[in-house]
Amino acid sequence: MMFRYEDLGDDQFEELIVLLCRHLLGVGVKGFAKGPDGGRDAKFVGTAQLMPSTAAPWVGTVIVQAKHTNGYNKSFSETDFYSAKSDKSVIGEEVLRVKKLRAASQLDHYMLFANRRLAGNAEQTITTFIAEATGVPVGSIYLCGIEQLESWLKQFPEVAKVARLDPVDSPLIVSPDELAEVVEAFAAHSALITETIDQPPEARTSYEVKNNLNQMTPEYAKLQRKLYLKDTAQIRAFLAAPENQHILRAYETAVEEFQLKIIAKRKDYQNFDAAMNYLVDLLFNRDPVLRQHKRLTRAVVFYMYWNCDIGLGVDDATA
Repeated sequence: MMFRYEDLGDDQFEELIVLLCRHLLGVGVKGFAKGPDGGRDAKFVGTAQLMPSTAAPWVGTVIVQAKHTNGYNKSFSETDFYSAKSDKSVIGEEVLRVKKLRAASQLDHYMLFANRRLAGNAEQTITTFIAEATGVPVGSIYLCGIEQLESWLKQFPEVAKVARLDPVDSPLIVSPDELAEVVEAFAAHSALITETIDQPPEARTSYEVKNNLNQMTPEYAKLQRKLYLKDTAQIRAFLAAPENQHILRAYETAVEEFQLKIIAKRKDYQNFDAAMNYLVDLLFNRDPVLRQHKRLTRAVVFYMYWNCDIGLGVDDATA
């Protein structure tokens, strides 16, 4: 695979699709912009160069959608992306938007790109579903998954070169592997974690000072403390146990990566609430173990913050 698409940001993925569509449709492709319904579309008006073929090109208005995920090994067939029974899926919401654009004579053809695997049977099923729900002919709908995206980028290698997808410009992206090992070990000894204590330990930097340093809002800080403070003593004891040294090493590896990435991307967030929420959502999206143990994952991430392993502490602010 040419890119780790899951490590790109949404804007980077959109830029890649626009550059590719200028080869497939024409140089008149306009980049992604927010429409009246809040969706972000790219647009081409005219006669397409290559879509769906040079012998019978599309003519009219082509609307392009790019759906990016940070998740690993995702597919079009997953129910959050496509479900014939729900309009809350990604495809379900797209159908509603396409119907409005079609009714307003603002869409003749529709393309959807996603960094997901697209099997042949799924392509046929989803294309037929969109056609029947919107009135757009099957021949005017094009779905592109990772396999076809890779093929296009090999055919047009200059697209990747012009896109200059620099990892430095990517969003806060972390690996879930070490944290998953920690959470799975905790989950196997859940009695140690779920037991409530009356007097949890004091944080290394007072919670109030740390929250001010990191711009965590009082409401968010209060809720985090209420939900997860009771778990911190058990987590500390579990990590300190001699028989859990391998778990401690995994924890320290996760902390090191999280802290370095958060420091590098800190300016991207208005407050630490956003950084924490983005981090746990990314972790849930990337690892099934963490999705299975959501509360415990949040408790461990809170412990990292409470214990001054991530985020700024007094020593950092005075250094």
